[in-house]
Amino acid sequence: MATGLTLYGARGSGAVAVEAALTLLEVPYALIDAETFDPDDKASGDQVLSANPMRQVPTLVLPSGEVMTESAAILICLADLHPASRLAPRPSDPKRAQFLRWMVFVSSAIYSLYWVKDEPSRLVPDPAGHGSLEARVLNRISDCWGIMDSQVTPGGYILGDELTVLDLYVATVSRFQPRRKRLYEVAPKMGEVVRRVDIDPRLHALWKDRMGFHEGWEG
Repeated sequence: MATGLTLYGARGSGAVAVEAALTLLEVPYALIDAETFDPDDKASGDQVLSANPMRQVPTLVLPSGEVMTESAAILICLADLHPASRLAPRPSDPKRAQFLRWMVFVSSAIYSLYWVKDEPSRLVPDPAGHGSLEARVLNRISDCWGIMDSQVTPGGYILGDELTVLDLYVATVSRFQPRRKRLYEVAPKMGEVVRRVDIDPRLHALWKDRMGFHEGWEG
């Protein structure tokens, strides 16, 4: 039986949102880097297969040995297991419904599209169509960010004045293409929120190491 949490993740991946949550919770964990998206290092990504046959990160192995996949589910679970952290509205909180709505929205309407965007041949065998498919996917992602932005009323954070794992999730996924400058244009309210999450001193070292504030990262 495992004695602690084990997270399969990768730099620049959605797993960094889980790392951010664990950092704020001050929960120790073992990290196994599994670069599932690196075709030149297949063995690295294959490490996750022992826990997740989908070969995807994040994959979290709980102390009991139980496996959790799906970034939104992991983030919600961690927040609920540590209610004192206030990283998620409690079930009785009026904000809970919208919290769940937008966590699943980011996962299903936005994050899932990278399965196609990152490897267009999964759906379009002809390379001649890859550029067009990618452009349409990126436009769809932007549209979804805009739809979400039009229906939230942030305070300091998306759901109000308390940071939640939803903010961590959006701050992470919005770093992917079409990147932040596009988000700032189509979702200006959430743009202000993710900038605030970017400079949270508790997460500075993590963002720098695992997501990278390199020149031009905003797009």
